[in-house]
Amino acid sequence: MRHLHTALWGVLPYLTLVVLVAGTAWRYRYDRFGFTTRSSQLHESRLLRIAGPLFHYGLLFVIAGHVAGLLVPESLTDRLHVSEHLYHANALIAGGTAGLATLAGLALLLYRRLRTPAIRAATSRSDRVVYPLLLTVVLAGLTATASGATAASTYDYRLGVSVWFRSLFALDPDVTAMAQAPLFYRLHALLAMALFALWPYTRLIHAFTAPLGYLVRPYVVYRYRGRGEVGAGRPGRRATRSSTC
Repeated sequence: MRHLHTALWGVLPYLTLVVLVAGTAWRYRYDRFGFTTRSSQLHESRLLRIAGPLFHYGLLFVIAGHVAGLLVPESLTDRLHVSEHLYHANALIAGGTAGLATLAGLALLLYRRLRTPAIRAATSRSDRVVYPLLLTVVLAGLTATASGATAASTYDYRLGVSVWFRSLFALDPDVTAMAQAPLFYRLHALLAMALFALWPYTRLIHAFTAPLGYLVRPYVVYRYRGRGEVGAGRPGRRATRSSTC
C-alpha cells in the first residue's frame, strides 16, 4: 500500500504536469489554429447565454478558492487574525456557491448539447470523455466541501491536502498528508489530475487563449452612414475596440 500511495501522490502529479506541458506545446506546434471551443452559438443561443457565463464565472471563483485554500498556509491567516471559524465559513459559503453555479452551468451546457440535434451531431469523441469527467470532478469537489462542513467532520484540509499540494513545489511530496485524507478529497484530486492530463487534447485547450489583450487594444475608428443618410454623403464616425471574434 505504501508503494501505491507513493505512486499516486508522489509520482503521478509530476507525470500529469509533464503530459499537460508537453501536450500543450505539441498542440501549439502542430494545431495552433485548433485552440478553439468550436462554438455552437449559431445552432442555439438562448440557453448558451445563461449556461456559458454561469459555468465560466463560477469556475473562475472555484479556481480562486482552490488557490487560496491550497497555497495560503494557516500560519498566514493566523497572522492576519482570521479565525478558523471565519475562514471555513467563508470557504463553505463562497466555495459552495461557486461550485453550485459551475455545476448548474455545466448541467445546462450538457442539456443543451443533448437536446439540440446539430450540436449533438457535432460532439466529438474527446467531448464524450471530457464532459462526464469534468462533471465528476465538480461533483467530487462539492461532496468534499459538504462533508467537511458537517458537525461530525474533524478533518482540516489545510493541514492535509494543502500541505501535500505545497510540498509538490518543493519537490518533496508529503505523501502521508494526502494518503490520510478522506476518500472524496483523494478522489477529487485523482479526477482533477486525469482532467489536466487530457486538457491539451480537448476543447479545454481554449482556456490558454483567453482574449485578455482585448481589454488593452486601441479603439478602431470606422465610418458608417447613419439612418436617413444613405446617399447623403455625410458619413458619421464610431469608435469601437478591435476584436478577433
